Amino acid sequence: RVVRVVRASSVSCQVHSSSTDKASLFQRSLFCWKQPKTSAAAFGVSLTVLVSLSKVSIISVVSYLLLTCLCVTITFRVYKAVIQAVQKSEEGHPFKSLLDRDISVSSETVRPLIDQGLIHVNWFICQTRRLLLVEDVVDSVKVLHLFDRASKKH
Repeated sequence: RVVRVVRASSVSCQVHSSSTDKASLFQRSLFCWKQPKTSAAAFGVSLTVLVSLSKVSIISVVSYLLLTCLCVTITFRVYKAVIQAVQKSEEGHPFKSLLDRDISVSSETVRPLIDQGLIHVNWFICQTRRLLLVEDVVDSVKVLHLFDRASKKH
């Protein structure tokens, strides 16, 4: 385990992190556009979700995304059923391999994620304490201004 010390002004909080894992390498390759098709798809989906969130609520965006996925999978399932009926074949369910896959989450998988989340929670707690208890007046006034601007209607 690597121990990092997060410093903000004179506040220090110790947080623990594990070594670099596959997810961070994938994120780095995605961000650096090493796989252009994957990066373009991620960028397009992210941009679409962000634009949607600027216009409607998050519940609507999530429900529309799930509705779109459900429509696509139902259409594909019906298409495969019609093709199987016309060709009189017994290929089975088109998503059988996905349905048979074990999707349970093991504790070994969750533990590093919880450790990473704990790093962010500890940093957030330290920053919140520092800002709300006015350790640095300038930073606290900046946050006050941010909250004031966020609470006003445009």
